[in-house]
Amino acid sequence: MRRPVARNLTVLAVSAAVVVSVGAAAPPTAQRTGGEKTPLAVGYGGAVSSVDRDASAAGIEVLRKGGNAVDAAVATAAALGVTEPYSAGVGGGGYFVYYDAKSRTVRTIDGRERAPLTADKNLFVENGKPVPFAQAVSSGLSVGTPGTPATWQTALDKWGSKPLASVLKPAERLARDGFTVDETFRSQTASNETRFRYFPDTAELFLPGGRLPVVGSTFKNPDLARTYAELARKGVGALYRGDIGRDIVDTVNKPPVDPASGWNARPGDLSERDLAAYRAKPQTPTRSSYRGLGVYSMAPSSSGGTTVGEALNILERTDLSKASQAQYLHRYIEASRIAFADRGRWVGDPAFEDVPTKELLSQRFADSRECLIKDDAVLKSPLAPGDPRDPERCASGGTAAPTTYEGDSTTHLTVADKWGNVVAYTLTIEQTGGSGITVPGRGFLLNNELTDFSFTPANPAVHDPNLPGPGKRPRSSISPTIVLDRHDRPVVALGSPGGATIITTVLQTLVGFLDRGLPLVDAIAAPRASQRNAAQTELEPGLYDNAGLRKQLEAIGHSFKLNPEIGAATGVQRLPGGKWLAAAETVRRGGGSAMVVRPVR
Repeated sequence: MRRPVARNLTVLAVSAAVVVSVGAAAPPTAQRTGGEKTPLAVGYGGAVSSVDRDASAAGIEVLRKGGNAVDAAVATAAALGVTEPYSAGVGGGGYFVYYDAKSRTVRTIDGRERAPLTADKNLFVENGKPVPFAQAVSSGLSVGTPGTPATWQTALDKWGSKPLASVLKPAERLARDGFTVDETFRSQTASNETRFRYFPDTAELFLPGGRLPVVGSTFKNPDLARTYAELARKGVGALYRGDIGRDIVDTVNKPPVDPASGWNARPGDLSERDLAAYRAKPQTPTRSSYRGLGVYSMAPSSSGGTTVGEALNILERTDLSKASQAQYLHRYIEASRIAFADRGRWVGDPAFEDVPTKELLSQRFADSRECLIKDDAVLKSPLAPGDPRDPERCASGGTAAPTTYEGDSTTHLTVADKWGNVVAYTLTIEQTGGSGITVPGRGFLLNNELTDFSFTPANPAVHDPNLPGPGKRPRSSISPTIVLDRHDRPVVALGSPGGATIITTVLQTLVGFLDRGLPLVDAIAAPRASQRNAAQTELEPGLYDNAGLRKQLEAIGHSFKLNPEIGAATGVQRLPGGKWLAAAETVRRGGGSAMVVRPVR
């Protein structure tokens, strides 16, 4: 239990005592059968939570057949490539965080896409000016070397118990037999219809008969089924050194655009050498301490672990458990603003940039930044970064680095198994619909991840760590996170899609669960705020429409704008006695799907 603590948002004092059952769940609903999704499931034998019922079921199928969390995570991810093709798939990348129950350690894989080896800082510059963003997205120029298949194979080789061919079977079957179209799939198709028609192969696949898919109809992808079958037979070498890879290269360098569309699908410069040189990168996770718990996530090239960790460090000295709603939101918003200011200046691909990861996550640096926060005023944005290598208390000078735009076409899955292993895995193709370019005959869309780079420096006088380079990984906000107790046992694991809002979604969900005492499913469902070092903070309707709360916050200087939907999280929580709780969205993206192997009421 937490010890009683004096509440004072100026006097920074908190209790460090937290038990494993932090955020204990309300009585769970029974897991429903049939085609319905349920956002909450409790039981034994392992758990899977994703945005999609068929994908969660694929993971559960693997767990029931004796697979572990890594096997089930790959199976779930492959199924999401079928049912969530605008968010993830063979043509994308992602970040994989794994907790090993035997050694009680956390390990990660950076499966981020890379720029071609011929790329330089002027990748998105034409005639001395940056290419318009919307034009860059739907082009071969935006496509990075895919990392997802390499991530799957690397995870299975290191920690899995089943071969790739085995865990791909549910997804191959799902692609061949089809899934039921829901309103989310139809609406995402509709929002991409114009640019999908630029590319005949994309239009043929996702606009069957030249029309939007009908809700309730069955959507089949036989080309993707064949691609999965080929990966199962030949391994991921079929993509990185084989026929699938050659098809990707041809598509990127000569985008198959409809000449009648008039669209300038700028060619890329991807080569077979780029594919052959690609490696998913095992690396040490970030670690920060919060309320006596260990918070583990992705180190750069993702900014997720450093930015969530820094914000938690800033909040460490404020007791949020009994703060008013307005006080809690004010502190959370300001901590996010500061962490994003530092992210923009310091985080890039560490193979190219000197990223001070350890210093960004130091409590000393967080304390030097936390003192900027006032209870009765709001920091001005864009806020200048601090220097984690030489922290100066309450420093506010310097030049701000704006947050680059990141698309929200991403999906997250969380898995646990009966042995206590846990996976938090976020994968992506960047925009909803990625580049819009389908590889002919292969059934999957290519990413547009290279648009996550800064096209040009925001300020030529200040170094930008996120400019393109040969083989460089663009900065990401992906933040799959696993929280451990003092005995290095899992408390909770979670993550979210949403571009740069991933960071704030994960941060707010953690604070809601760990500090505000919300059950995990309620912490995920709670209305969100997202501040990313901008003049205005984005609010979902549940907060924006609360006139009294907004008035309190606006009175001290906050400014808000409406965002209809921020993120779409999933998570798992360890309960006593080998029991797991899986939680997903109740409404966002049509709701998520939480499942366990053996449910209990």
